[in-house]
Amino acid sequence: MDIRNLLTRFLSQQGYEVASAMTAAEVLVILARRTPDIVLLDLMLPQESGHAICRLIRKRSAIPIIMVTALADVRERIAGLDLGADDYISKPFDLGELAARIRAVLRRPSSPPTYPTSGLQPGCRFGNWIFMPEKRALYSTEGVRMTLTGAETDLLLLLWNHAGELLSRQRIIELLYNAPGAVEERTIDLLVSRLRRKLAHGGRQLEMLRTVRGDGYVFDPGPAVPHEGTAD
Repeated sequence: MDIRNLLTRFLSQQGYEVASAMTAAEVLVILARRTPDIVLLDLMLPQESGHAICRLIRKRSAIPIIMVTALADVRERIAGLDLGADDYISKPFDLGELAARIRAVLRRPSSPPTYPTSGLQPGCRFGNWIFMPEKRALYSTEGVRMTLTGAETDLLLLLWNHAGELLSRQRIIELLYNAPGAVEERTIDLLVSRLRRKLAHGGRQLEMLRTVRGDGYVFDPGPAVPHEGTAD
């Protein structure tokens, strides 16, 4: 039994409704018909690479993606995370671990979570950005919406509500996934890196999301001022 059939059978037994695909064209057909809750994406596919399909999905959707890979080269896995995957699992893997990773990703809140706030208000301008937490949306000051994945949006919400605080990688994992150790710390590093690069398009560079070596990250948006009239 190949891995696609194995996973389809296993996940069906776990109570999931499963649609499988082997090519980018089949993926597009599925996405046109429904919006999956999560995508398991093998990097080694017969026609297109998993990286190419991940890029294709990310152009159209923020659906959570877990990469499934047999590649030993960590750079290949990092490339997948860098393209917008939310997590990865390496073959051979335990089906119980896969199920746990799926549950962890699906536990991410679909609406803005409630954290003790730092005093920043919704709809505030910081740097050259306007963030609307209630809409899960980030706009440039020209009104152009920045495309963020679900994981990137969740991270920005978390950082927004903990602005100025030092957050360790493990603390970020606990807050994002409601479970310690749900993903590897390297996954958080790559997620932060992706968000940092997108925020850098607004003019300010690395100082907005600082790395404190050995300890974690601090989000420092600078002075935030209320903003009205942000486009939908």
